[in-house]
Amino acid sequence: MKKFLTTIKNIFAIEDLRVRILNTVFFIAIFRLGSFVVLPGVDPKQLEANTSGLFGLLDTFLGGAFSNASIFALGIMPYISASIVLQLLTIAVPYFQKMQKEGESGRKKINQITRVLTIVITLAQAIGFVATINAEAIAINTTLFTITSMIVLTSGTVFCMWLGEKITDKGIGNGISMLIMIGIVSRFPGAIVAEFLSKQLNGALLFLFELLILFLVVMSVVMLTQAIRRIPVQYAKQVGASSLYSGQRQFIPLKVNAAGVMPIIFAQSLMFLPSMIASIWADSSETANYIGATFSDFTSWQYNLVFGLLILVFTYFYTAISVNPNQIADDLKRSGGFVPGVKPGRSTSEYIDTILTRITLPGAIYLALVAIFPSIAMLLGVTREFSQFFGGTSLIIMVGVVLDTLQQVESYLLMRHYDGMMKSGKLRGRTENIAMVS
Repeated sequence: MKKFLTTIKNIFAIEDLRVRILNTVFFIAIFRLGSFVVLPGVDPKQLEANTSGLFGLLDTFLGGAFSNASIFALGIMPYISASIVLQLLTIAVPYFQKMQKEGESGRKKINQITRVLTIVITLAQAIGFVATINAEAIAINTTLFTITSMIVLTSGTVFCMWLGEKITDKGIGNGISMLIMIGIVSRFPGAIVAEFLSKQLNGALLFLFELLILFLVVMSVVMLTQAIRRIPVQYAKQVGASSLYSGQRQFIPLKVNAAGVMPIIFAQSLMFLPSMIASIWADSSETANYIGATFSDFTSWQYNLVFGLLILVFTYFYTAISVNPNQIADDLKRSGGFVPGVKPGRSTSEYIDTILTRITLPGAIYLALVAIFPSIAMLLGVTREFSQFFGGTSLIIMVGVVLDTLQQVESYLLMRHYDGMMKSGKLRGRTENIAMVS
């Protein structure tokens, strides 16, 4: 406890870090305040929260802003969608690949295209969002409400995007990820209180057991996020003007879960399709009714089986497009590095690809288990709100953002010659380079 208090004191003793933390808190407070400002023309008393399916997932990420019909109802999600689209385009389209290789100027162009695409996506989603609001809650002309809501919601998303960039520049951590995490965490106090009240005094011991399981699940997700496979790299000896420099020995850190949370997001997006398609023939086909009912219930074994298999597929897919063994092998060869016992070039690429394939399988299986664990928790009697924190997208995002932020704080402490936040070892954030080569 004494070491923890000393670390907190050291954190606030560094002026730059203290200012960044206070800036982050200030920007987050603005974001949360906007989540309760209702759209013009909406009667809050007439709102009916729709927390099923995709709407429930969005409401979780946005901290209730979606169900509140606030000016931040779409939040930062259109920007995330635009970023994913641009990321896929840089892999499939040569024009964007060339732009990505242009360095800083290329990144600025991609960021500008992402912002424009965000506005387009927000305008489209705003129309869909207005359609979800029940007519009794709209207190003005419907056409006027739709037009004004599209403008306000788009402005709100652009403002959230600006807040995220300001947190990144003036605060601590990745701003966009931080806003998503805050939206998720804001639901935790209410969820834990609701779970405690549902168990009452007779179930106090069961509630404590649930907290213990939650702690163990969080620790296991931390292990999954931090786990890496080190491939040793040896650099050739260099001859100087008057001396011989021995070769350096480093390593390539391959993450067990290189895909992060993206496989769950992709899989979850596809899981809404069966029920949507089945609803078209719901009145004329019993099979369609069965499929629609089955895939609308995220606790059914059919839903979780398909969900888990999709996560396995997307984990391999996203790992393949995010980690390029050929590029890593080429970078090693150009910098004079080699893997001991493996020939440079194609053999090194095949060696890295083999290891990556092997470590991705256990990572993908555990990622699938984490994704379906909230369903298992709900079947065991945990309330719907509290079960969302036992795994899935929410937990992985929270763990990733917290570790990323702690890594930045740790860097500030070590740079100022203070003791780090960990007695041993180092925090490995999601921004760690995949290859320690120049």
